[in-house]
Amino acid sequence: MPQETQAAHSAAPDYDPAVQNYLLTQLDGGTRVITEPLEGVRSAAIGLWIGTGSRDEDDPHAGVTHFLEHLLFKGTKKYSAQEIAEIFDTFGGELNAATARDYTVVYGRVLDEHAETAVDVMTDMVFSPTLADLDSEREVVLEEIAMIEDSPQELVHDLITVAVFGTHPLGRPVLGSADVISSVSRRSIGAYHRARYTAANVVVAAAGSMEHERLLELVERMEEKLPDPPARKPAARAPFVSPPGPSLRFQRKDTEQYHVCLGAPGISRSDKRRFAASILDGVLGGSASSRLFQEIREKRGLAYSVYTYSSQYADTGQIGVYVGTREENLIACLEIVAEQVASIAAGEIGQEELDRAKENLKGRIMLSMELTSNRMSRLGKSLITDSELLSLDRILAEIEAVEASSVAELAGLLLDREKLSAAAIGPREERLLAAVETVCPGLVAAAAA
Repeated sequence: MPQETQAAHSAAPDYDPAVQNYLLTQLDGGTRVITEPLEGVRSAAIGLWIGTGSRDEDDPHAGVTHFLEHLLFKGTKKYSAQEIAEIFDTFGGELNAATARDYTVVYGRVLDEHAETAVDVMTDMVFSPTLADLDSEREVVLEEIAMIEDSPQELVHDLITVAVFGTHPLGRPVLGSADVISSVSRRSIGAYHRARYTAANVVVAAAGSMEHERLLELVERMEEKLPDPPARKPAARAPFVSPPGPSLRFQRKDTEQYHVCLGAPGISRSDKRRFAASILDGVLGGSASSRLFQEIREKRGLAYSVYTYSSQYADTGQIGVYVGTREENLIACLEIVAEQVASIAAGEIGQEELDRAKENLKGRIMLSMELTSNRMSRLGKSLITDSELLSLDRILAEIEAVEASSVAELAGLLLDREKLSAAAIGPREERLLAAVETVCPGLVAAAAA
């Protein structure tokens, strides 16, 4: 019989009992179903979250997870690819999917009167894909990889990830390798699907005008679609034990700007310091009033795009800074980055600046919760990544409790010059090395050795 609770699934971490009005049930087949009913809305946001991502691939299968995500839309045993598109277009709804490093998600948003059909189509896509039109979709994915290669402001983020994580699967681009995509067989993709897309590896999340019991019935039908259990369990994830050490990556390209990232390992999604990390992001470069945006763009006009970013995984994370600028501004931009990091690490954070970053973060979170799709994503992502699902009140309290000293300590720890890796795309490597040497001399020396 299904096990239902309003607290946590027994195999998951502790959940805040004051979490919003949600229901969580684990079905006999292992699928977890979580819903958050919302009054006053006519839409339902639904997501099927699969606990497999690009970090679960080995090198010979680099990119298979993302390729498989594409193929889910190419038809099922019940619906053709055109029928899938026509159904959601007729609904005026949304249907999409995404592949991350530690999960895959297929998600949709429709009026409540169409939710049953939407769930039927989406579960069929996830569990009964025909993997049709493999060769034509292969070309689509290769075009997507080529598009990234032609977008240095995006490609540089793949380079910095390699620089930070080295040969660990976390360092591999989510889109994978063009060589693998060009040659991978339907048989290989089918085997990957059977091993990873299992009931126990799926969370179905919904928010909005959706009854929990009705969704349970629909998902139980989904489990009936599943083939026999795979002959063997999926291979265990490669844990991230320790960073390989800072490194430098450069790709020559005849661009007008240098696209540069400085990055380092960050913190995991369960780390209690994640709230301080979000405040650090807001103070340093995560908003229009942040230090880097104001100093580099607004006051000095040295760049159009400059920002900080962070990613969090089960066992580690990544933190970094991006700037795109012309050659003559390169050294000045990186010097400002180093100066501002050093200032924050030294505790030079005013109360007004701290309060502004807190209010910005709280406001963005609360505004995002007005969308059923964001509420669904919060539920699904928390469960599929086995991370805390806190009430909104608890989240706001944790943000408010962050002190300037915690932000300063984290800046000094994560963004220490000796820990930073660098990646860049631009016309001349020597100009990049000269700029990086002003802020990370050890990194340039190690690269030259």
